[in-house]
Amino acid sequence: MALWGSRWRKSLEEVVEDFTYSLYFDKRLWKVDLLGTLAHVVMLNKIGIISQEELAVLKDEIKNLYLEISNNPDLIRDSEDIHTFVEESLTKRIGDIGKKIHTGRSRNDQVILDLRLYLREETCDIAELLINLRKVLLELSEKFISTPMPGYTHLQQAQPVTLSHYFLAYDAMFSRDLQRLEDIYKRVDVLPLGSGALAGSTIPLDREYTAELLNFSKISDNSMDAVSDRDFVLEFLFFSALTYNHLSRLAEEIILWATKEFSFVKLPEEYSTGSSMMPQKRNPDVAELTRGKCGKLIGNLVNMFTIMKGLPLSYNRDLQEDKPSLFSSIDELKIALRVWIGFLPKIEFDTERMYKLSSEDFLFATDIAEYLVLKGVPFREAHKIVGEVVRFCEENNKKFRELSLEEWRGFSELFDRDIFDLLNPESSLNLKKTYGSPNPVINKDVIKKREEELRNIIDRWHKLKSSLPDLMRLLDKV
Repeated sequence: MALWGSRWRKSLEEVVEDFTYSLYFDKRLWKVDLLGTLAHVVMLNKIGIISQEELAVLKDEIKNLYLEISNNPDLIRDSEDIHTFVEESLTKRIGDIGKKIHTGRSRNDQVILDLRLYLREETCDIAELLINLRKVLLELSEKFISTPMPGYTHLQQAQPVTLSHYFLAYDAMFSRDLQRLEDIYKRVDVLPLGSGALAGSTIPLDREYTAELLNFSKISDNSMDAVSDRDFVLEFLFFSALTYNHLSRLAEEIILWATKEFSFVKLPEEYSTGSSMMPQKRNPDVAELTRGKCGKLIGNLVNMFTIMKGLPLSYNRDLQEDKPSLFSSIDELKIALRVWIGFLPKIEFDTERMYKLSSEDFLFATDIAEYLVLKGVPFREAHKIVGEVVRFCEENNKKFRELSLEEWRGFSELFDRDIFDLLNPESSLNLKKTYGSPNPVINKDVIKKREEELRNIIDRWHKLKSSLPDLMRLLDKV
């Protein structure tokens, strides 16, 4: 009989059981459900609801169940959800003592506790992966600090940049993702247990003690909000979708660069596939699948928003559907990060090809306009003059370098011989004055600052991860 079924005269229709069944996806919460149950019964012992002898029995059976499932996860079956499975399993083993574990607890606050415990662990794992990806990007930034390449706007060649500057741009995106994740963790790290179904309990539950056992930094202060709050899930899904979107943009870059038309990169065989029909092909499957899978994470976010948009307080069964979206985004993001951490260092970059294209004359047009500005010409006038030079070159099939000084002066008397010193990517890069530009000297400073920032981030996440409770350690402690 279901845990809630004592007043029911009729059993659920089989199709309804199938429709409401969630064990196939929420069984991954079994470790945190046992952990939360252990902390709860230890607290019940502290306030006198469970005796010392009963606690000893419960601790032994919780440990035994933990070890048995660890060795054989297929033991989890024949229950409507993981929370029911744990309670039924313990009750079968120890009888009436097992019936005490749900004292002062509802599945409503139990579910949200498990989700918060689980997500704390997952955020730490994902933070570690993001940190490792950023390490790769910063290493590549250092390696290619002075490697010129064309930069693009509207996918048209614009101005010379460096390959380092590209990698630093993506590192900036993943840096913001890590900041978001750290901020989300603070709102995940709230103990909801003790909220009951929606209105707390008449039993004097020691919520502060439970929070201490589970290393939560704070406890919820409104029971209705606590059991129905999924803001932190939405925030995490947004973070996941945005982080994956950044991977997708990087993927598109690699896809373009791997084309014959760009020929900037050669893909590693270990991270690409061939064609079943065309033997010459080397396809960017990793990048294409990253681009294709991104929609799934965006969809998971939209799905969760749709679940939440019209829910009255407090708990509603709709919230059962938060977990498939959450678990899907976690799994997809983690494997994609692992793939890109291995993929990026093995890509071969054709730096000669990049240099050649970054030396195309018209990429220096903006530098030439600013050359005139520094001699006192208003920018709009300078823009007009250089535009006329470009048109002249196009109409006469010439390059900037092929113009004589007299031809340059035909457009402005302010042009002098030093104009020819501007027409190479090294000068374009080294003359940049603004912080945040692709000037290699400036970017060396940026890399140092980002590496220092990353060291501090690593320390913070290490402290968070080391503070997470573990069932076996908690058993020894209590």
